[in-house]
Amino acid sequence: MIHYTRTDINQMDKIFRLNLINSCTGFKSANLLGTKSTTGQPNVAVFSSITHLGSNPPLIGFVLRPTTVPRDTYRNIKETGVFTVNHIHANMVADAHHTSAKYPENISEFDQTSLEQEYRNDFHAPFVKGAAIRLGCRFLNEYEIKENGTLLLVSEIEHVYVADQNIQQEDGWLKLQNANTVTINGLDGYAKTELIERFPYARPKKA
Repeated sequence: MIHYTRTDINQMDKIFRLNLINSCTGFKSANLLGTKSTTGQPNVAVFSSITHLGSNPPLIGFVLRPTTVPRDTYRNIKETGVFTVNHIHANMVADAHHTSAKYPENISEFDQTSLEQEYRNDFHAPFVKGAAIRLGCRFLNEYEIKENGTLLLVSEIEHVYVADQNIQQEDGWLKLQNANTVTINGLDGYAKTELIERFPYARPKKA
């Protein structure tokens, strides 16, 4: 078995370290965040750090890298208070990944890819057309992670859209495999998922 110490990690080539540390924690969620500036400029960007924080109230969180350089997504969220979360599916991985390219703020990633924006119920931020699962979220709070200068943004889910593709089951559970939702391995690897089994709520075994 390969073994790396903390000293080894410090001495690694930057790209090697990025790839190792970003993939060693396991598969991550694959989503496109849609925002729009106060002047009407849409933005869409891939995020792999979105996570469930609670269901009542329905909260999610995601991590933003240090804002020492311009972050269009962050600025738009802070100025407008809203954004969308759109699942990435197998047929859109190339375009989704391309949204990580650093374009000037006056250039929309929607214009540089085949991704299309779509608006619903007068929500200010754009949804990604074709995404089978979409969330409309409102920013609540941010917390600085002092150890590395990143920000944890906490937001509330205000809208949930699920395509009629036999995704939602009778008990509310979403079978993501039926949506062709993908997952992210590290920084740049996209993988399909396959359900192994779904289990009932776990309780202690009787003596």
